[in-house]
Amino acid sequence: MYISTKGRYALRLMLDLAENSDNEHNIPLKKVAERQGISLKYLEQIITSLCKAGYVKSIRGAQGGYRLVGDPADYTVTMILSLTEGSLAPISCLEDEPNLCSRAEYCPTLFVWEKLYASIKDTLDSITLKDILENQKSMNNISDYVI
Repeated sequence: MYISTKGRYALRLMLDLAENSDNEHNIPLKKVAERQGISLKYLEQIITSLCKAGYVKSIRGAQGGYRLVGDPADYTVTMILSLTEGSLAPISCLEDEPNLCSRAEYCPTLFVWEKLYASIKDTLDSITLKDILENQKSMNNISDYVI
């Protein structure tokens, strides 16, 4: 499985919105681009799909910008990556439910790919934006430790 730049940047964009938003201010995409070191044009492409999915709200005008629609705990890594990457299945025959592959009944390696896919889904379904932010805070606290 390979996560594209689009998927990685979408996750960073959502994290930036989660980390820097409050209920009073919207975040200009230009600020996110500067903080993340990502092209504004590329973020504009990504934010469109996040808005269409209902994950992010766009506000126009002088005080405009973007904000998460829900709480950071509401967004799993799977939700974000599935939106940008499509299927996260390691092989194409696992993209359909039920598996429509003509070899599925006698494929000796299918169980390997099924176990891998289940692990991927379980892991990414269990991690939210909130979890990532909390992990980042704990990492920052460790680096502040001085004797």
